[in-house]
Amino acid sequence: MKKKILCTVTNDLSYDQRMIRICTSLTKAGYEVTLIGRRMPRSLPLDEKSFRQRRLPLFFYRGKLFYLEYNLRLFFFLLLHPADCICAIDLDTILPCYFVSRIRRIPRVYDAHELFCEMHEVVSRPLIYSFWKRVERYAVPAFRNGYTVNGLIAAAFHEMYGVTYEVVRNMPVLEEGSPVTGDGPVATASGAGERFVLYQGAVNEGRCFETLIPAMQYVDAKLVICGTGNYMAQTRELVKQYALENKVIFKGAVLPGPLKEITRSAWCGVTLFDRKGESNFYSLANRFFDYIHAGIPQVAVNYPAYREINNMGRIAVLVDEPGIREVSEALNELLNNTNLYRTLKENCRQARLRYNWQEEEKKLIRIYQKILS
Repeated sequence: MKKKILCTVTNDLSYDQRMIRICTSLTKAGYEVTLIGRRMPRSLPLDEKSFRQRRLPLFFYRGKLFYLEYNLRLFFFLLLHPADCICAIDLDTILPCYFVSRIRRIPRVYDAHELFCEMHEVVSRPLIYSFWKRVERYAVPAFRNGYTVNGLIAAAFHEMYGVTYEVVRNMPVLEEGSPVTGDGPVATASGAGERFVLYQGAVNEGRCFETLIPAMQYVDAKLVICGTGNYMAQTRELVKQYALENKVIFKGAVLPGPLKEITRSAWCGVTLFDRKGESNFYSLANRFFDYIHAGIPQVAVNYPAYREINNMGRIAVLVDEPGIREVSEALNELLNNTNLYRTLKENCRQARLRYNWQEEEKKLIRIYQKILS
């Protein structure tokens, strides 16, 4: 009989490429996997996957009442459904996973995508930070099994709580017949032959939109933003403030398939974070590797994880400070320096052979084999 793994997130599942990869790999390895998230008012029908998907219905969709309701519903779901292992993805689902694993006496795993308490939107709010830090101090030491996205975050957890977590990085699946050819994009998302800069991912605090948007005043290209988040209203207001309505295009949340095509169409991407939270400084964003696999150079922050990979073969222009001048100059360099652009594009072609999910999933499967053997 197949061992059953329950994985828990707070999103609505459709756009979570990372968890789709993880659950697909675990299913392929012989486990029966269920990914649990939430149903939103505008949730799209779920695509059929090799693993099971469940959305929990809610009355509240944001704020304290959302977290309270979702965690209660998640607790009873986990309690009533068969499982041999429960995996909490990030801190906002960790308590139900902890309590149910204790009650049922089954293994528990912590999948720490980031230093949750050190995210900008948490660390900048003292009361919220205090609450989540208490949760972290209470629960994380009880999760002896876990993994995270890079060695910096793994070291931080070991220092704080004495846990030794593996590293499983967020990388796309390496596809045969890559479209990475030529000197520029294979298509365009906003007009034939028109070069554009792409931001893909959560439109959240700490992603430097307050500098990226005004920087576009000095860049001869459009900016396409694919994603939604807690900083969307402020980002739209910045576009109005700088009269960039014809230069910044909001596409909202985009499903993984169409998003991949848009990414391949871009001239370059951006991976920017501010320094107002350690989570940003220690980050290794999914989009960093998505751009590499799409064969497009990018402007990224000169933080340790990005610098380490860029030093192995330059695929990005790194900025020490993600200010308006620095970001605009870096983007213009990618737009105007043909030799540099060709070099970075070729390096992306080579880097995708080293940094891909086929390599990372081997570590993921070993972790669960050890826990469930």
